[in-house]
Amino acid sequence: MTSKSHWQNCRKMLEIGRTIITLDLIKEFFCCDLSQCKGACCMEGDSGAPLTKKEAAILTRIYPLISETLPSGHNEIIRKYGAYHVDNDGDLVTSLVGNKECVFAFRDENGILKCSLEKAFLEGKTNFRKPISCHLFPVRITEYKRFDAVNYEQLPVCKPGRICGETKKIPLYRFLKEPLIRKYGEPWYQKLELAARHLTKEAGI
Repeated sequence: MTSKSHWQNCRKMLEIGRTIITLDLIKEFFCCDLSQCKGACCMEGDSGAPLTKKEAAILTRIYPLISETLPSGHNEIIRKYGAYHVDNDGDLVTSLVGNKECVFAFRDENGILKCSLEKAFLEGKTNFRKPISCHLFPVRITEYKRFDAVNYEQLPVCKPGRICGETKKIPLYRFLKEPLIRKYGEPWYQKLELAARHLTKEAGI
């Protein structure tokens, strides 16, 4: 039996605390390749990046610190309509430019879409990196009353990331170690690592 067929026959989800996690986090490889995708995740989709109420308040507070990084059209939208809004599904999300590009995105000298929030963080201007939904992408978390569903969205625009991850043999959960710890804490991640070691050993990987 190959390792792939073993994965197909084993259970599909993993439970840690109040989280139900797809095994795709363990069995799939991933590593962002911006040189190929050009930051497509900042402009693909039918809505902006999901936000918590706390994150929305932070965006309003730190906007003056990142405005100079943004194109003039993006600043115009933020000043006129705000940095975020409630979408058709009732979710709090970042505003978009032309119903497409995140209002906090900008293009670098190579034409790659990048996050102005992350740029300010890396330059030491703020202590807020970016919304946790962006940091965790392509993993999406749906919060229910009794548990959080932690799922992997395999989107066409992320094909370069899947190829890069496969080449470098980087499991998705390891690529997302920092944001997963940010969301659920170090003890939770250690349990995920332990489960991953057990399951991959069992699968013969």
